[in-house]
Amino acid sequence: MLKPGMYISDRYEIIDKVGSGGMADVYKAKCHRLNRYVAIKVLKPEFSDDTNFVKKFRGEAQSAAGLSHPNIVNVYDVGDDNGLHYIVMELVEGITLKHFIERKGKLEVKEAVGIAIQIAMGMEAAHNNHIIHRDIKPQNIIISKEGKVKVTDFGIAKATSSNTITSNAMGSVHYLSPEQARGGYSDEKSDIYSLGITMYEMLSGQVPFEGDNTVSVALLHIQGEAIPLREVDPSIPPSVEKIVQKCMQKKPERRYLSASELIADLKRSISNPNGDFVVIPAATVTDSPTITISDDEVSHIKSASTYSGRNTGSFDPVKGNTNPDLRNTNTNLRNTNTNPNLNKKGKEDEEDIDQVDPRVEKIILIGSIAAGIILVALIIFFTINIFHLFPSNKGDGNKDQVETTVTPTATPTEDTAEPISMPQVIGYKLADAEKMLAEKSEDLQIVKDEQTSDTYEKGYVMDQYPKKGADLEKDSEVKLVISLGPASFELPDVYKSGQKEAEAALTGKGLKVTAEPEFNDTVKEGDVISTEPVRGSMVKAGDNIILIVSKGPEKTNTLVPDVRNNSKAAAVKKLKDNGLVAGTITNDYSDTYAKGTVMEQSPTGGTEVEKGTAVDLVLSRGPQGNDNPSSYTGSVTIDENPFDYPGDSGIVKVQMVQDGKTTTLQKQQMDYDSFPFSIPITSKSGSNATVSMFIGREASQGDPGAVKENGTWVVYEEYGTSWDVPFTPER
Repeated sequence: MLKPGMYISDRYEIIDKVGSGGMADVYKAKCHRLNRYVAIKVLKPEFSDDTNFVKKFRGEAQSAAGLSHPNIVNVYDVGDDNGLHYIVMELVEGITLKHFIERKGKLEVKEAVGIAIQIAMGMEAAHNNHIIHRDIKPQNIIISKEGKVKVTDFGIAKATSSNTITSNAMGSVHYLSPEQARGGYSDEKSDIYSLGITMYEMLSGQVPFEGDNTVSVALLHIQGEAIPLREVDPSIPPSVEKIVQKCMQKKPERRYLSASELIADLKRSISNPNGDFVVIPAATVTDSPTITISDDEVSHIKSASTYSGRNTGSFDPVKGNTNPDLRNTNTNLRNTNTNPNLNKKGKEDEEDIDQVDPRVEKIILIGSIAAGIILVALIIFFTINIFHLFPSNKGDGNKDQVETTVTPTATPTEDTAEPISMPQVIGYKLADAEKMLAEKSEDLQIVKDEQTSDTYEKGYVMDQYPKKGADLEKDSEVKLVISLGPASFELPDVYKSGQKEAEAALTGKGLKVTAEPEFNDTVKEGDVISTEPVRGSMVKAGDNIILIVSKGPEKTNTLVPDVRNNSKAAAVKKLKDNGLVAGTITNDYSDTYAKGTVMEQSPTGGTEVEKGTAVDLVLSRGPQGNDNPSSYTGSVTIDENPFDYPGDSGIVKVQMVQDGKTTTLQKQQMDYDSFPFSIPITSKSGSNATVSMFIGREASQGDPGAVKENGTWVVYEEYGTSWDVPFTPER
């Protein structure tokens, strides 16, 4: 195990361990060659000793290093050092999507769709470079502090999944595609299936398939049906439910064929959540070996088949029965047990496939053979009956012969069918257009498509095929193109831009802008703090965008007290009690104010100022005429804060050196909020003096320079800044 301070390849300094998975440990490290922080994933020994695995791992990781996309955690380097095989990746500060879902329970629809779009965009970039992830799951998705979604572990999954299915490095079973569960070929559509499972969990707060062990979950991926999302949460839009349903199809060819197709439908679901635009291809062959047939057909097939005595039903290795209904109904999915060895009755949130039971492989094999035999028997049976390949006995004496006469049904010819004229429906609402077409013929087949338009309002017909006046048969197909309204686009990022600059950028996109001021301690006054909706959201021309503009730090004002006729000490205390500090203190003659009292102040009493403002004071020397000074006065303002943050505190000692003599002016416990502060000084000498500040920290008895004060050992350290103090004579 690596420890902080250790180096890998004389380049990467280990800072801290930040995570651990089934196949590797992850460390935060510093690259001293490029002076940047990185994440290093180090393979565990059981994988490092497998030569074939390491070779595949290195090859795929090197391929992934060629990927560069905002939604992919970049791979910088791959290497080994004394048997340690590692990859160096971009360090992303944030949390995993898994923890984000656990924290929120489930995500809002727009939030989930936005995250899914960014995941799919990362997948699209990888697929375009012929890299398949094979382990898409919330644990491999990181949401940065800036809200950016990044997919990690590209290049690792292929090396992992190319091992046998008994490998400990296999991805989480809850997100496995059916073809991966069977141990078959996987491609881009396998990633799309896993993303569908991830979307299901984001929207519902639960994975679609749960079981008592990894094998039962894997079988549910192959044969089970997930609870429809809208049964879990009726507020989920139909289009989003159907997108997830298409992603989770058992047969790869029924899913989205590419990530780009999925992205297009996800973006369309934002602007048209109730639209019926998701098309799931029809199944060509049933995916399950269980076929529903009559008792007579079962008897006939059994007698015709050379294979008998085998159970062709779906076998559940957990329950030990042949119930073909594998629909998962377990909704208690919020298990937080993280024990990686748990594979009993307690559900495991991060369950990996450690081993596939050989009985299951045998069951699947037997089921496949049985299904093939049944299918062949059915084909032979129906072929014989349709083409009469075995002629029956004919003759008057055959009483069992049944004679069937087929009478063709007369169909109307083109001469008898009256064509209808295509009406003009462009510019009408969809419901009105459908009504107009139904009046022409209720048998017309209406096909709908949707497109964005800056001309037609949402829900109106913007184009039609055929055009107005065309002759149609009563059952002809008519295509209507429905407007989605203006095209959606991603809201530009104007955070920390000046207000005028941000307004120009947004209005240039056709957006309406409203500014709302807000105090902020970090964003300077006049710059944009954030927007509503947030940056990256899908918007369209005409939408109203709210700019939250910084007013700077919130200032608290106070009134300056009138401190005239007060002694210097009393005046300084009054100012401090009102959140103010004493500024420059000078002396002057006065026939009105007694010697040593305040005769003038600036700002004057009653003035409203910001807290922390310095108030300058003039002290009276009494009446003019006595030129022999009895003493000298001065003051020092400590305006630098030695403490780093509010709440930090310590003993502050202030010392003055004058004419070679050191005098302690003040020593007391102070904190961050005590600064700045002023100290008045009276001296017998008129020489200039130097004031220094020391900070006391608790220490041990043996520490160099430690002194014991009030039963505690303290070491004083000089702050490093000194102040010069000029003196004026008191008359």
